[in-house]
Amino acid sequence: MSRISNQINHPSDTTVAMPSRTFHYGSAAGAAAPSVVGLPVAHPDLALRLKFAVGEILGFLFVLASTGYIFVVPSSLSRPALMRAMINRLVKRTLDIIGASIGIILCTPFWMILPIVIKLNSNGPVFYTQTRVGINRRRKNRRCFPVSQGDDRRGRERRRENYMGKPFKVIKFRTMVQDAEKLSGPVWATKNDARITKVGRFLRKTRLDEIPQFINVLKGDMALVGPRPERPSFVRELSSKVEDYSGRLDVKPGLTGLAQIENGYDSSVASVAEKVRFDLQYIRNWSLWYDFKIMFKTVIVVFTGKGAC
Repeated sequence: MSRISNQINHPSDTTVAMPSRTFHYGSAAGAAAPSVVGLPVAHPDLALRLKFAVGEILGFLFVLASTGYIFVVPSSLSRPALMRAMINRLVKRTLDIIGASIGIILCTPFWMILPIVIKLNSNGPVFYTQTRVGINRRRKNRRCFPVSQGDDRRGRERRRENYMGKPFKVIKFRTMVQDAEKLSGPVWATKNDARITKVGRFLRKTRLDEIPQFINVLKGDMALVGPRPERPSFVRELSSKVEDYSGRLDVKPGLTGLAQIENGYDSSVASVAEKVRFDLQYIRNWSLWYDFKIMFKTVIVVFTGKGAC
């Protein structure tokens, strides 16, 4: 007892002695929190409330999007390589649309002058359309599971004719006489081909005959840069004669390309084999910077006429 009284009479540094009169017995009652004298009690303003509401909405949308991605998007699409390929394809398509639109605008004088010159030089239409083979989107059988021949209910393949790629109509300014292949059928153009008109020879040398293909790029049949689109009869023939020829159909054909600026027009199977080598090199090493380099070299080809026939 004396020890306790001694502690009360001599408090330590960590104790506080309070007078007994400060203690009162009774019941607790609700009381308003005291405010700082002279200052009003703070209430959240409208901007703070809106900020809080926006945060709640964004959080809800994030949870909703994450849930949808987890349960809806296949796991195969989450692979980094596949996602990178999809992004590259989107970027390339965006570049094609922007580049083709700018090209059509910059070539406005040619759209007005060349049709007049072509009509004055020879009889026939100004534009020339021809079926070409585009990208091969069908890489394998579309059946998810193999079936026996007896259970196969397909009477035939969905494709009426196998072009080995998507056929489309390429648009060009006419450079040959009308009905140039009526008697000979599909043949390669030679260096001094008699079917090529005087104006057509200039157009082919400067590549101005390919200006209308900007329309094919906008339609999505072609890209600004890629392998040269070829005719179905040549694709079938060359795929059996030139090794890895079908590999060039893995991407969209281009208005210009590495093979076009390095090897010019096709004139024989040997030149096609060399062109395929350039095409496969472009496909393996594709990048946006690679496309810009090829387009820059194309401008040089237009002014020098390199590789034309």
